[in-house]
Amino acid sequence: MSQSTPFKVLVIRFSSIGDIVLTTPVMRVLKKQLGAEVHFLTKKSFRGILEANPNVDKVWFFEKKLGEVLPQLQAEKFDFVCDLHHNLRSLMVKLALRRPARAFDKLNWQKWLLVRFKKNVLPKIHIVDRYLATVLHLGVKNDGEGLDYFIPLAQEVDLAEIPGLDALSVELKNQVLAGKYLAYVIGAAHATKRMPAERIAEVCRNIPRPILLLGGPDDAQAGDEIATLAGAHVLNTCGKFNLHQSASLLRQSEHVISHDTGLMHMAAALQKPITVVWGNTVPAFGMYPYLPQGSAPATNVEVADLACRPCSKIGFGQCPQGHFRCMHDISPEKIWETLPLANQ
Repeated sequence: MSQSTPFKVLVIRFSSIGDIVLTTPVMRVLKKQLGAEVHFLTKKSFRGILEANPNVDKVWFFEKKLGEVLPQLQAEKFDFVCDLHHNLRSLMVKLALRRPARAFDKLNWQKWLLVRFKKNVLPKIHIVDRYLATVLHLGVKNDGEGLDYFIPLAQEVDLAEIPGLDALSVELKNQVLAGKYLAYVIGAAHATKRMPAERIAEVCRNIPRPILLLGGPDDAQAGDEIATLAGAHVLNTCGKFNLHQSASLLRQSEHVISHDTGLMHMAAALQKPITVVWGNTVPAFGMYPYLPQGSAPATNVEVADLACRPCSKIGFGQCPQGHFRCMHDISPEKIWETLPLANQ
């Protein structure tokens, strides 16, 4: 590989927020250790996640059909295709490009055994390490630096501009401005990954710190309910900030509480202390926060001995058993004791 013709790699991951953040160590080692020209293929709605990532030379995207972008990809004549989605669509890309390629192991049958029969034969390996396994033969190695998330400078949030900040007491407002607040990620793609609003309010109510609720527009109503039930120290920012701005609020926080969701992985990329509240999914699936080597691990709060858990490797719109014990059996005290204020 000469400097005039760098090794050109296409990385494929179509969705979603957290999964794309989990691919970032692959791009980093390719760029920094091989000097590769790194391209990334995803869906249009996720292209912005990598817009400020210096390890990605070009982001390709499509809106509905791969045909929108395949001719341009064929013209690039990639040296290697790294398939980190491993589905029918990514197979179509590889067949069209006819270039050397590898796909990561999704461990589908092992996950099925755990969900269906509660028999855990999953290897104790994070999905990031399975992603990295697809490129190790190229001569790279895991650098131990964890995940990446780059926030464009223009998207950094001035804490003084947070809606509702002036309604706080002077003491609470000053704590927010000093970064002495908790960021609570209340959303998740599936309801069985989310603690009910009234239970989140119970957690927030007796925390002697300002709390910013984070989530998308779909979480705004739940955020309003939580803030109303929990007290004046809780501000609902759900739907008021875009993804990069939400990352900025995570970065400036003292501690993050999150469900198993994309913002959890963003918080890990920003190397924040994290408390993860697990519902129907489990850390054994290998998608817990991936932090740099030597970092203190995230704290997992879960009902570990529940016979019906995990009930899905993804999630449901409601508890299949009707009781939702995986969330209802988590007491506020179990979360409080993981927070920095517990020792103050």
